[in-house]
Amino acid sequence: MELIDGKKVAAQVKQELADEVGRMKAAGCKVPHLVAVLVGNDPASETYVASKVKACREVGFKSTELRYSADMTEAQLLEVVDKLNRDADVDGYIVQLPLPGHISEQKILSAIDPKKDVDGFHPCNVGKMVTGLPAYLPATPAGIVELLRRYRIPTRGKHCVVIGRSNIVGTPMAVLMSRKDEYADCTVTLCHSRTQHIENYTLQADILIVALGKPHFVTADMVKEGAVVVDVGIHRMASDKTKSGFRLVGDVDFEQVAPKCSYITPVPGGVGPMTIVSLLQNTLKACKGL
Repeated sequence: MELIDGKKVAAQVKQELADEVGRMKAAGCKVPHLVAVLVGNDPASETYVASKVKACREVGFKSTELRYSADMTEAQLLEVVDKLNRDADVDGYIVQLPLPGHISEQKILSAIDPKKDVDGFHPCNVGKMVTGLPAYLPATPAGIVELLRRYRIPTRGKHCVVIGRSNIVGTPMAVLMSRKDEYADCTVTLCHSRTQHIENYTLQADILIVALGKPHFVTADMVKEGAVVVDVGIHRMASDKTKSGFRLVGDVDFEQVAPKCSYITPVPGGVGPMTIVSLLQNTLKACKGL
């Protein structure tokens, strides 16, 4: 069993981005500028945005945080989106999800300029991804593909089972793994919360990508020997063995499943760091007009 070290790979990608920014500065080019819009004070969103700002600083990007109260109206947020669309200094921006219940996420995401949609959620970018055209790819699926590439894990002709059908991870992940590419070309099965006898599918998986949002959902009896397991989930669980009083776990029961795997991502330190660097890679592309 080999651990897929997302922190290590993310550090490599950050160094590559920092080197590129250094070359851009030396040539007198504009430095990439990423803006994060945060509405309300969801703890997970706060942590994620803070990580993005830190990562921007590490690679030499300009970053801006725009924070608004949870009672902000949908019309007010649409005004912010319009302003960012028209701001030539902003290369890319993200509106952090989830949004408060009174604001339509789809309406907000659809209002973002597709050329600045570095989260890859705009229908225009989703459509380009599905048809294989150049697009800003959703950060988490793109980060997972990058992990497979950096570890040179064979995927062509393999059976990839994705658990979870969200528009952020599961559905785009299934699309990317089915595309004609060196680190894709899989036969893909997409499972979800309504899939009956899900273990019948997971036991066939050469590559199992789990993004269901349920702690320790995947157990050892659901995974075949030698499988590659990628765990997207992250949950806080009470623990009397840590100073914080909690520990982070994934959708996969790591202790049980890891001995059966050829490769597996840990939680934390697996997929999470790659999500952030994928966002930075999209922002660099946006700055260059790609």
